[in-house]
Amino acid sequence: MSRERFENYLRDTARLGPPATAAFSGAAGGAACGDLVRISLCVEKARIEAVSFASEGCGATRAAAAAAAELADGSAPLEAALIGEDRIASELGGLLPAKRHAAQLAADALHRALSAAAGSERRLAAPAGGRVLVAMSGGVDSAVAALLERERGAEVTAVTLKLWSDPRTDGAKACCSPEAVLGARRLAHSLGIPHLTLDLEDEFRRRVVGAFVEGYAAGRTPNPCVLCNGEVRIAAMVRLAGRLGADSLVTGHYARVEDDGEGPLLAPAADAAKDQSYMLAKLPPDLLGSLRFPLAALEKPRVREIAAEHGLAVAGRAESQDLCFLAGQGKREFLRHHGGLRDGEGRLLDARGRRVGRHRGHHHFTVGQRRGIGLAAAEPLYVLATDAQANTVTVGYRAELGTRSVALRDAVLHRAGARVDAVRLRYRSRPVPATVRGEPGPGCHASLEVDLSDEVAAGAPGQLAALLSDGRVVGSGTIAR
Repeated sequence: MSRERFENYLRDTARLGPPATAAFSGAAGGAACGDLVRISLCVEKARIEAVSFASEGCGATRAAAAAAAELADGSAPLEAALIGEDRIASELGGLLPAKRHAAQLAADALHRALSAAAGSERRLAAPAGGRVLVAMSGGVDSAVAALLERERGAEVTAVTLKLWSDPRTDGAKACCSPEAVLGARRLAHSLGIPHLTLDLEDEFRRRVVGAFVEGYAAGRTPNPCVLCNGEVRIAAMVRLAGRLGADSLVTGHYARVEDDGEGPLLAPAADAAKDQSYMLAKLPPDLLGSLRFPLAALEKPRVREIAAEHGLAVAGRAESQDLCFLAGQGKREFLRHHGGLRDGEGRLLDARGRRVGRHRGHHHFTVGQRRGIGLAAAEPLYVLATDAQANTVTVGYRAELGTRSVALRDAVLHRAGARVDAVRLRYRSRPVPATVRGEPGPGCHASLEVDLSDEVAAGAPGQLAALLSDGRVVGSGTIAR
């Protein structure tokens, strides 16, 4: 540790003071350690200026805040996005382990200020050919996507979304928690990649979590990931890519973009077991031209091999099976706390409307569910329907789930309805040969009827139906019945 450099920053007051007018600010620290750091900055003509800081606590925190402010002042935002706790600690001449938290707080405050700038309409960098923005969650898929882009010669910048913060959620298992942001930043910096955070939590709570709670309250089974991808996260990152002068947004999704002669459409990835075109089916075609999917031709084992070959700790990281805002807690507790949906005894009915048992609340059941019904029968029972108003759940045998048609609401067609030749009703299900009744034209439709060539188990109301043509996604809608 260089005491002289540390002392110089400890005495540095050049940038000590309140934020400049219209500055972007970030703060870190709190009751746990008693140390606080605030860093503020302005962005003008794609350069950082008017940097200021304030701190409370130990001398190491004061020195680290001054060092972070000096490193950022006068730099380009993408240069500042490379500054992490290691860089700050090195600038101070090294820090003892007991004081390392000071560099972390200063880095966190700086990156929160950069996050505020990233979430504004301010242009952060001039256009540069070959620059891409990679959506980095901290998992193996997005990390390998970033590696592959860098290997092809692209100038890579990483962004992580902060979508959810809740003490009841296990942040280590969520892909968009504050903990995930820190992990992704460390991963990006270990690869020499600038990292930014985009905070969309307010919009996510309102549009995605709100729709999730409202759906269950109404007796539907919503698909929040489809809504988030289609209407919130991807569009926001594409806009940020434009403000960063990037050519495209890169994600670690397993999907492809193909042009059918009329423009870009989503198509399935090579690895059918990992294909995520269904989860992206609500993306409008005008966004697809801005997207790149480097994993489209790869299978998951090969992706893990690439990560291991580069020495990435995430190579063997298990994938989360939970929704990001449910990680570490049950759906029942979440709906009770965030939606006021409490258990209430209701009737289990058979297909003829006869009472056959009791249940603890309609919102615990979804059409097609087999487990958890709590009723013995000669054959396995499945949920056939739920009624939120009456708090009833109708159950029956698998054959009673069969349907030859599906009604959709809030549907959109990117191509003529006559081109639809199949529909996918669930994420992991196979496409079912189908036609859209009435041959509607491209555009938005309040309702559509889809006829199936074979009888299949009905999809759950509230789930997405992806409309396909030659395997490509040409439209989508929400299952109404």
